[in-house]
Amino acid sequence: MGFEAWRTYYERNTVRQRRIEASVDWDAPCTMPEAMRRAYARSFQRFELGEAGDGLRLLAKAADAGDPVYLAALTLLVQEEQRHSALFARGLSHLGAPRLRSHWSDATFTRLRRMLGLRTELALFLIAESTAIEYFHALATAGPDAVIRGIGRRILTDEVEHLRFQVDRLRAGFASTPSAARVFVGICWGVIAAGAATVLAVDHGAALRACGIRPADYWGRAMRHFRRAAIAALSQPDRGIEGPSVQLADEHAVS
Repeated sequence: MGFEAWRTYYERNTVRQRRIEASVDWDAPCTMPEAMRRAYARSFQRFELGEAGDGLRLLAKAADAGDPVYLAALTLLVQEEQRHSALFARGLSHLGAPRLRSHWSDATFTRLRRMLGLRTELALFLIAESTAIEYFHALATAGPDAVIRGIGRRILTDEVEHLRFQVDRLRAGFASTPSAARVFVGICWGVIAAGAATVLAVDHGAALRACGIRPADYWGRAMRHFRRAAIAALSQPDRGIEGPSVQLADEHAVS
């Protein structure tokens, strides 16, 4: 199986996205205590900025790889990430907080990945998504108000599949890499992931605590998500492209 199933999934996922967004009362007032409101505002500002990229360099690298179906699927994924940025902006409006123009962590990550090839840039994306997925789960299940929970639930449903998509592409990319080299890649990858999880746990610690999660506990959970994804990408090349975990109905059949 190639990436056709992924392109179909992304084309149909907009129906599910609209349904989740329609279930959120976006006009509900923010009644959380001021300290908690500031914690979420600070956290959302960083995520809104990080999700806002246009992905043009990444898509250019994917175009050079010569798989038009994968490129089409990746283009749709980038659009989903941009919609995540819009959701965080909507959350900031709910919290009465402005958007950020820049932040050192986003600038550093952007510079680093722009220096690298497609496979390595995707490996960095896998780190970012695998270490952040527990954050979205925390928002969805333990956010202090319905808008926060709705944003978490909406983004979490996308990110679960984004992570599988990255694993599928990286598994294909590492299929011909010798096992010893994959072990070395895994070690280096783990070091970078540990740093990313640390930055996330520290930078978003107040929001995590507001969800009832200690940053140290979050770090451990984030690294477990990363290890599972890394093992799937590096140690199981024979599994090929598995595709999305859900089959979505055609938009015209459900709208």
